[in-house]
Amino acid sequence: MNFSTVDYFIVIAYLVGSVVFGVIAAGKQKSTSDYFLGGKELKWWMVGFSIVASETSTLTFISIPGLAYKSNMHFMQLIFGYFIGRLLVTLIFIPAYYKGEMETAYDFLGKRFGQGLRKFTSSVFIVTRVLASGVRLFATAIPVHIITGLDYPTSIAIIGIFTLVYTYLGGLKAVVTMDVVQMFIYIGGAIASMIIIFSFLPNGMDDVIKYASTGGVNKLEIFNMTSFASWAEFFASPYTLVGAFIGGTFLTMASHGTDQLLVQRLLGCKTKKDSQKALMLDATLIVLQFAFFLFLGLCLYAFYQGVPFNQLALKSTGLNLTSSDEIFPKFIVENLPVGIAGLVIAGVLASAMGTLSSAISSLASSTYLDLFKSKSSDPKKEILWSRVFTLLWGVVLIGGAMLFRDSKNPVVEIGLSIASFTYGGLLGTFLLGLFFKKINQAEATTGFIAGILTMVYIIYFTKIAYTWYTIIGVLATIFVANLFWMLKKLFVKKI
Repeated sequence: MNFSTVDYFIVIAYLVGSVVFGVIAAGKQKSTSDYFLGGKELKWWMVGFSIVASETSTLTFISIPGLAYKSNMHFMQLIFGYFIGRLLVTLIFIPAYYKGEMETAYDFLGKRFGQGLRKFTSSVFIVTRVLASGVRLFATAIPVHIITGLDYPTSIAIIGIFTLVYTYLGGLKAVVTMDVVQMFIYIGGAIASMIIIFSFLPNGMDDVIKYASTGGVNKLEIFNMTSFASWAEFFASPYTLVGAFIGGTFLTMASHGTDQLLVQRLLGCKTKKDSQKALMLDATLIVLQFAFFLFLGLCLYAFYQGVPFNQLALKSTGLNLTSSDEIFPKFIVENLPVGIAGLVIAGVLASAMGTLSSAISSLASSTYLDLFKSKSSDPKKEILWSRVFTLLWGVVLIGGAMLFRDSKNPVVEIGLSIASFTYGGLLGTFLLGLFFKKINQAEATTGFIAGILTMVYIIYFTKIAYTWYTIIGVLATIFVANLFWMLKKLFVKKI
């Protein structure tokens, strides 16, 4: 398939429209509250849709169908944990955030422990978010490159520049508004693809079920009831029932309760109740969305009649696929008709732009509000500096993504999993602030550092699966902080 004039027109119309519509919807910003929190007037349902779009990158759009194609539905166990994690954030974190005028997630730590820990945790967030988002932007360009034939720098520039323009001009309100639009675009593209797949299957759903349940592997299996020969084997397997459920729960508590990327939206709601409704809407939609993308993978498996992905080849090059992530792009390139292909590419760009705009806005808000803002700042200067940091981080992320040329560079893998190093420590520190009233800044800081160092050891020197990372970091943080507190208390008594 060659990308037609109609397809290019659809993509260009989407890109230009995203900027124009986002800026118009945002209106004028008179303060950092307007720019970074939407004036705390964001509608809860828009925030709910926005969170879904923010956490759905192009990698999700492409990789999840590929995951179901090569394996089964075990990933859904993790998603059920995601739902429980969001429920716990709704019940525990959001009420704490709405007790005071919180500007960022780390503002809570500043009020609870002191500004030193606020600045430290915010700085850790900034470093990890820059690494993860810069590399993710490059990885996002991979399917755009495969489908359109555009080179990587051009693909990155298209995604990055248009996203930066509306994020820079419209702030969080523009980001949230466009997230809502982008979510419906990428879901629409995926639905269109599924409809076309079914048009090729003689027996429709029966064919999907037939191929998913033959060949000795039940791809429809959701719950992994496998028994393991040893505890080492159990902890090394990512999708055990217990590991996936606990992993999904704690990972979500960290991402939605402590990561400014998503907390920023929750703080932009009018009330605590609105924030809670937004997150539970997200919780419901995310389960449905992942189930849909996994099922799309099963449909692709039926379309290609159960042939393993590494035995399929791109018609344009004749080369066999090297990754299951290439299954969906192959289908898009070779089977979608004119017009629909443009819609799907717009969907790919939409999922990418939703994630990137969130990263830019959260980096700018955390940098300015946590590290630079003074109490006597002039509102006009606040807006100026807010936009300066937005522009700065947008350029950094786009420029950083341009540095990569090889999609198999190991740095890509590190960048995409960078949150694993810090999420456990961050969540553990927030839990210390919520439930351990005797812990002060020194103990919390020591625990936070211990949590990060523990994860460095776990990730590099053990075979423990990633689903256990966050809870291990949490336990290490809480244990060390309380141990330090007890040792301090014992030392003081002896003196």
